[in-house]
Amino acid sequence: MAIDRRTFLGVSGAALCAGVALFVGGRQVEAQRDNFPFRLTDAEWRRRLNPQQYAVLRGHATERAGTSPLDREHRRGTFHCAGCSHPLFSSATKFDSGTGWPSFFRPLPRAVGTSTDRSLGMARTEVHCARCGGHLGHVFPDGPPPTGQRYCMNGVAMTFRAA
Repeated sequence: MAIDRRTFLGVSGAALCAGVALFVGGRQVEAQRDNFPFRLTDAEWRRRLNPQQYAVLRGHATERAGTSPLDREHRRGTFHCAGCSHPLFSSATKFDSGTGWPSFFRPLPRAVGTSTDRSLGMARTEVHCARCGGHLGHVFPDGPPPTGQRYCMNGVAMTFRAA
């Protein structure tokens, strides 16, 4: 079967792009997963988390907008990682972003880390728990004062403890 030059270049270019995306397009936090203070095996994570929590915290999924009760949580207290119970956000920094996900303008000190997420063909800043590396959501530069940041979090990735 003969293949013309245009087809060869097209297929080769697509394969090259796919290879580059697999090599550099993932989340940098994956390579650092062994560096977090709280570590479990995959089987232990699956036993510890419900399927939706596992999909978000360990698989980097996103819960459907408007489905988390934590988006409507307005009591004083602290939001914690659902994976390891690490304190993440004070309710004093929560605001209604209108996005359907719990949003905050500032995390607690040393509560979260960030990495580059290229999964949608663009660079976004992923937010993960500083203790276990669990995926929490993303941070965007369109939040309110005083930081101008919007930490858009998956509610299923967190728990809430009232003060």
